[in-house]
Amino acid sequence: MSVPRRPYALLVALFLLVIGCSAGAVKTAAPRVAAGPGAPSSSSSPVVFTPPREIPGLGPLTRAQIPATARQAVVVTGSGPDLNRSTVVLYTRDDPARGWRPEAGPWSAHNGMKGWTGHHEADDLRSPVGVFGLTDAGGRLPDPGALLPYDEQSRFHVSGEGFLGEPLEGSFDYVIAINYNRTPGTSPLDHERPLGEERGGGIWIHVDHGGPTQGCVSLPEDRMRELLRTLDPAKHPVIVMGDAVALGR
Repeated sequence: MSVPRRPYALLVALFLLVIGCSAGAVKTAAPRVAAGPGAPSSSSSPVVFTPPREIPGLGPLTRAQIPATARQAVVVTGSGPDLNRSTVVLYTRDDPARGWRPEAGPWSAHNGMKGWTGHHEADDLRSPVGVFGLTDAGGRLPDPGALLPYDEQSRFHVSGEGFLGEPLEGSFDYVIAINYNRTPGTSPLDHERPLGEERGGGIWIHVDHGGPTQGCVSLPEDRMRELLRTLDPAKHPVIVMGDAVALGR
């Protein structure tokens, strides 16, 4: 007796159909999405953050005293706490993100006869340590092109001899008042002492006479002219002054 062929043929046909579909299947990759503008690239280098440049030699306590608005800083670094020789560098901070950069100097300078102090008193022959504003200038000679308010006065005349016997004549031809125990916005000759007379005053940057000072900072005359033409009240200049150890705190 013969077996009907149709069910068997149908089963084979279905099997071949399944095999054929599997063999002919095509695997497609997931579509790649183009990176939009600003999207990170796997091949790009990582972004490295560069902190703003700080003024060399200044410690965190000193840096904290510099106002955020200051964009010019005259840095006077004493050779030692009891020494009267120092170095001056002018720094500028035009771009806060980049920090401070040296603009002029280093220049040799003199400071107080007995060095530096964190608590200046009248006639102690030491220069005060700290950060002070620079807002006013003047001198016996005509204005050399100062950007700070300049008070030309014959009363800036000085005579006599310094500690080393050097003549003091011409020391106040150009001066910049340091805002220690004084009222900003007045002539360097102003005698008001907000902290009291016992705390001294009349601390200036002035023309060097070849020897130590009573508490001021002194620079050669050509450097004084350069400083007067550079310090800009719109940049809120300050002076950072003291011996290296004190400034490093």
